[in-house]
Amino acid sequence: MAKELHQKLGSMEYDGLITGLNPPTRVDGGIIAKLSTAAIYKRGTLLAKSAKDGLLHIMGEEPAAAAEGQTADTYAPDCILCDDTEVGTAEDVPVDVYVAGCFDPEKVTVAEGYTITQADKDRLRTYSIVFKAATPAP
Repeated sequence: MAKELHQKLGSMEYDGLITGLNPPTRVDGGIIAKLSTAAIYKRGTLLAKSAKDGLLHIMGEEPAAAAEGQTADTYAPDCILCDDTEVGTAEDVPVDVYVAGCFDPEKVTVAEGYTITQADKDRLRTYSIVFKAATPAP
């Protein structure tokens, strides 16, 4: 019985994405929209939610829905991806996302050429997602 109490269940390497305990990290589910070309979204990818269909897209990448009249008001930063995820062309992908927590802005990924704006940070703060750089170890 003592062996069961000391059994190693798994391990994880610290990647520096989460940098604080307040606000507490909270995980929920979301659905990433299928792509025209398959890609792998990395852990820490900032995702925007479409108000039109509720699907998630990488922040800064114009989804196909943008061509249908969506604006920044209907396509805004929403959450951060928990794990590396392969997104294909056939189906939308259910994923786990952080909907609250304290994250290192240098570890958060957005679309190439996009920079997280102060307005993005302000909107995320309303969801209890804040950015704080990690303090280097002495």
